[in-house]
Amino acid sequence: MDDTAEETEKKDVILLALEPDTLPEEQLDRVRDVVPDNKELLVTRDRDVIEAVIDEIEIAAGWFPRSRLPRASNLRWFQQWAAGADWLLRHPEAVEMDFVLTNMSGIHAIPVSEHVFALLLAFARELSPALRAQQHRKWIPYDQHQHLFELANKTMLLIGVGAIGERTAQVAAAMGVRVLGIRRDPTVGATGVDTMHGPDQLHDLLPQADFVVLTVPLTPETQGMIGEQELRAMKPTAHLINVGRGGVVDEDALLHGLRQGWIAGAGLDVLETEPLPEDSPLWELDNMIITSHYAGVTPHYHERALRVFRDNLERYHAGLPLQNVVEKTLGY
Repeated sequence: MDDTAEETEKKDVILLALEPDTLPEEQLDRVRDVVPDNKELLVTRDRDVIEAVIDEIEIAAGWFPRSRLPRASNLRWFQQWAAGADWLLRHPEAVEMDFVLTNMSGIHAIPVSEHVFALLLAFARELSPALRAQQHRKWIPYDQHQHLFELANKTMLLIGVGAIGERTAQVAAAMGVRVLGIRRDPTVGATGVDTMHGPDQLHDLLPQADFVVLTVPLTPETQGMIGEQELRAMKPTAHLINVGRGGVVDEDALLHGLRQGWIAGAGLDVLETEPLPEDSPLWELDNMIITSHYAGVTPHYHERALRVFRDNLERYHAGLPLQNVVEKTLGY
């Protein structure tokens, strides 16, 4: 092969599907440092550019267009830039493809756990009515705060004890909250969790909980796991917090339950339909706090995600097992 042929020979592509200005150059340089000479690093979300090299993409990271996955015949590893892999339910063809999927599990633990307590404390200290009163320059006398409560000495049922769940449990324990955990394998403990249980014990545990916190992914097993039966099993003074996925909660049952007083309140960062339609009756509930799926947002997001990707990139080229591998048939 002559020199000209060598210069024009195509290299396998490592696609970092982010806008070019998402990461500062010094962070991109950390990735370039571990890219082998026989690979080309391409940083773009431009679909036309991606389409032009689709057959040469060996590694994809970031926000790869999922509808194009079946065209990526050379793809061997996809490092998604988020934790949830419920998109596989909408793209079942990707489950059968011969590539390893890894996620960003763990990088959301700090912001999401803090968001959980922001919601709980908002209920505990009646911040929603206080903010509404502030908008109207209205002073609420202290003896009209009839529903204040303390988190200390309460019981939290934590459904889903991954990285987010474990940090939530640690913070809860530090605040004097007793934590009951539910995870697929209850033999695996977690710091801050007093007792761990399997999913089959959900209905036995719900009546014990003052706070039910959902951090589970959306899978066929978790779809609609909190419905009328579960809400009726909870204490009328209990609060439901969902920072997992909207489809885990039957929203019609929740709406009815909040109106009828089955539970005291709910804080949702995730909804079944996002954005939540303006005409949704969920907006109208005084015992509901809705945030627009930003619990995981943090100014440190890309820095932490890049750290995971860079570590996995080194592992990939060294032939070592990757971190945060998603079992595609399970969806997490």
